[in-house]
Amino acid sequence: MRTTAYTLSIVIGALLIIGGIATWIVVSTTLADQKITVSDDASCLAGDEVDGPFSAYCQAKVIDKHALEATGGLRYAQLDQKDPKRQTAMTASFLQASLFTSVVAFGVAAMAIAVGVLFILIGLGIRDVNSQIRDLASRTPATA
Repeated sequence: MRTTAYTLSIVIGALLIIGGIATWIVVSTTLADQKITVSDDASCLAGDEVDGPFSAYCQAKVIDKHALEATGGLRYAQLDQKDPKRQTAMTASFLQASLFTSVVAFGVAAMAIAVGVLFILIGLGIRDVNSQIRDLASRTPATA
């Protein structure tokens, strides 16, 4: 039973790490395929290709800046329904949400990797404790 516990913990940890790495690669590749470049006037990572969490965040922030400039500082909900700038605000909001979703996906992938490492360490710890218990039991004479 104890062998199963540590083996299961190590296997779950490995699966979490593999899943986290796969998610990171898929999100990064999908973003890179979009050929987005962080605007030159961004406050961070200007000119960088959007293919990771930091560049996605920086591009989302600069989209917000550009949208507010285009709408006179008003957000989508603050614009009159017939205002033609409302479409710009809506598109900017959609693009930001998409980029922030990728930032969250990167975070979840990193968390899965970290939890996977933790599961493996716990499994290895359980294995070591089991080994020490077996060694101690083999040295102690059985009493009836």
